[in-house]
Amino acid sequence: MITVEDFYKVMCAMVPLYFAMLVAYSSVKWWKIFTAEQCAGINRFVAVFAVPILSFHFISQNNPFEMDTKFILADTISKVFVLLLLSVWAVFFSGGRLDWVITLFSLATLPNTLVMGIPLLNAMYGDFTQPLMVQLVVLQCIVWYTLLLFLFEYRAATLLIQNQFPGSTAAAIAKIEVDADIISLDGRDKLLTETDIDTRGQIRVRICRSTSSAPSSGLSSIGITPRASNLSNVEIFSINTPTQPHGPHRSTDVSFDLGSGYGSSDAYSLQPTPRASNFNEMDMAGNTPMWGRSPVGGRIFRQGSPVVKMAWESPENGVEGQGYKAELPEKEISFRDSSITAMGEEVEAKRSQEMPKAFVMIKLILTVVTRKLSRNPNTYSSALALLWSLVSFKWKVEMPSLVKESIKIISDAGLGMAMFSLGLFMGLQPKMIGCGGKRAALGMGIRFLFGPIAMSAASLAVGLRGVRLHTAIVQAALPQGIVPFVFAREYGLHPDILSTGVIFGMLVSLPITLIYYILLGL
Repeated sequence: MITVEDFYKVMCAMVPLYFAMLVAYSSVKWWKIFTAEQCAGINRFVAVFAVPILSFHFISQNNPFEMDTKFILADTISKVFVLLLLSVWAVFFSGGRLDWVITLFSLATLPNTLVMGIPLLNAMYGDFTQPLMVQLVVLQCIVWYTLLLFLFEYRAATLLIQNQFPGSTAAAIAKIEVDADIISLDGRDKLLTETDIDTRGQIRVRICRSTSSAPSSGLSSIGITPRASNLSNVEIFSINTPTQPHGPHRSTDVSFDLGSGYGSSDAYSLQPTPRASNFNEMDMAGNTPMWGRSPVGGRIFRQGSPVVKMAWESPENGVEGQGYKAELPEKEISFRDSSITAMGEEVEAKRSQEMPKAFVMIKLILTVVTRKLSRNPNTYSSALALLWSLVSFKWKVEMPSLVKESIKIISDAGLGMAMFSLGLFMGLQPKMIGCGGKRAALGMGIRFLFGPIAMSAASLAVGLRGVRLHTAIVQAALPQGIVPFVFAREYGLHPDILSTGVIFGMLVSLPITLIYYILLGL
């Protein structure tokens, strides 16, 4: 039976975290203390130092030789079951697509275990839950986030090949090489393919960065070069692109690549809201938009390179904008809102084409995934912590106090700074629910109902009972994890749904987990 003292313990653990998030949110939304650039700097500290050292602190203290096999097995079975279920849906049903497999898998199975799970479960059920949560964090970092990254890169590689090799020509690709300066196919960089054909008619492809595909009227014409982030999949947000008024209408510039999928959600929404960007597109005198104001009406017309300039005006809300996308047919197309449907049909037509052999695709994806993981501080912190814990608990070696205290001083701040950074992110968003009410309700249902149900079934199947069963169910009802949202933003795949899962999920997670806690304790 849950007592008042138990309830008070939970509140003592969680209210300070929410307080840090509320202070950060208020400092951006209402008090205007931090600018977007300053928020990006704080977030960078959290991404590079605070969270990696926090994860190192917890993982290094966990005994890997005393893993809870049933608990780990239950978590693994639940994730594999959800992935298989979604895969069957994608293969055998017309509405199923890889895009939704990735998004729904993220929503259903990848909670915020490190930041929210450890303090919450420790307050609810005691100290024994910390090593259980740490074991889940290790598996998430090493196995599940890597699998998720693999799926994102596979999708990006498929779209790139469909765009560069339409029809059946892609089936003749025998080898794909990737230049050393490319760490991802996520669409942040314009990519080109150089090909040669051998005597047997097989195609050899080299993927390289495009420097010539950038429009002459864009950033290069005003002396500004987009700067890619030197980190990978760790930053929650970057500098938002402001909107600029033009006469009676508001306009926004949207840069996207339909072939890669990055930014496609911004282009299709046609909303004059700030867009997460990897560089500051407005860093110039007078904040002049980088391509100028778009013409009235809407037409697609070919440029001198395989990039097409696009302009539109939405009669419903008076929004004007323009952007660039991958190569379209030679004919000029006049459009209003119907153009979005036309582009969607073109993408669907490309999906039916043949692809290179499986080993060619796997080698390509493994190359870019390995490069991307090698640039992620969390990869190193998790691997080093696991290695140290193996050595420490095997041979009873204590960490030197000098090193231990140096790590502790940053890890102690890591939890609060992670919540503070989340609050900054929430404050920078134009609205809490970015994907609409129906999708938000569906996403919350998957996160807080379907995820715990799948975990409950798997836990009962492997024989978990009592407090460990309750722990498994409550941790599955934690809010959406940060890393899946970061991936979704980088690859342009339903970032509005995942951001709603993070933001709205953080707001409702405390009452929902308390409801689970109370019901399971009856």
